[in-house]
Amino acid sequence: MAIYPSLQNKTILITGGAEGIGAAAVELFCRQGSKVIILDISELSASRLVNKINDLKPEAFAPPIGKPLHFYPCDVSNIAQLQTTAAQVLADHGTVHVLVNNAASSAGDARLDTLRTTLAAWESSMNVNFRHHFFLAQALIPAMLASDRPDRCNIINMGSITWRIPATGMPAYISAKAAIMGLTRTLAKEFGPQGIRVNSVMPGAIATERQLQEVLTPAYEAEVMAAQSLKRTLWPAEVANVILFLASDEASAVTGSSYVVDGGWVGSS
Repeated sequence: MAIYPSLQNKTILITGGAEGIGAAAVELFCRQGSKVIILDISELSASRLVNKINDLKPEAFAPPIGKPLHFYPCDVSNIAQLQTTAAQVLADHGTVHVLVNNAASSAGDARLDTLRTTLAAWESSMNVNFRHHFFLAQALIPAMLASDRPDRCNIINMGSITWRIPATGMPAYISAKAAIMGLTRTLAKEFGPQGIRVNSVMPGAIATERQLQEVLTPAYEAEVMAAQSLKRTLWPAEVANVILFLASDEASAVTGSSYVVDGGWVGSS
């Protein structure tokens, strides 16, 4: 594992951090000596992750500040609840140096095709896959700007290659993920003069526990292997490694960019 000294003692907030790519990022940030805050709707999954982190041997971590992991239950699609939780996080921990907007869902209504997508399904997918990216950034950026070093603060928005393929059969989800690139670029331009960096990561078919259970059927896996240049399974930690790099000072000149982690399915941005 690469060690990024600039991440030590940083406060990191990760939405959807209890499972999948988010959980992989949580563990890696904790190992860097960061203080990590999880926002997630699943208290059970978060509890399991907290126990896993707490069970790791001390030598697995760079020195953290006090307790390295903090969980706040939050439904990010409920903007009022999200704003209240963000205010509580700021009151409890001060400036969030790195925001990872990771929470998303490609299940249920998100997988309705064009002719079956209702207004309610469209709004539900936008709420869980896109809207919170903006409103959580809006809630946390003022403290970043007021900090001693706004140039050491950054935001990472988790997108998807689905709109680049382009995939079909899930237009609401794909539209939400495409919108993330536009949001990333405009925030990067708006707050770049103050030093805040904003980037996105676009994963491909990543073998999270949920994807293995719900999406990666043998037929779909065959499709993935035919499309990828790398003929192997891609794992959450491989995406989390890119998130860590973008969060670190080693990526100090990178902003407004979208990093593709897809084994060569659609290629670079």
